[in-house]
Amino acid sequence: MTTYFISRHEGAVAWAAARGIAAVPVVHLDLSQVGSGDVVIGTLPLHLAAGVCERGARFLSLDMDLPADWRGRALSAVEMEACGARLTEYQVIRVEGVGE
Repeated sequence: MTTYFISRHEGAVAWAAARGIAAVPVVHLDLSQVGSGDVVIGTLPLHLAAGVCERGARFLSLDMDLPADWRGRALSAVEMEACGARLTEYQVIRVEGVGE
């Protein structure tokens, strides 16, 4: 089992490390590397989160309540904490045939 932490932000990596999250840091997720029993942590587009779940892995989203004027910029671990940074597990299911 491998735990992957998906982020390109140093503050997020520092936030995770401060919480004892031992994970392989990854900037871009390659779904072919994800296996059953793995854990993927981060913020992913829904199609990638669904791919993680389809492979039998767990998806933990890094969720925060950001003020509108903080969006789009890198945050420090302290700023993330101020925004209520937390991990939330989601099970994402792809629905085939919709919108075709």
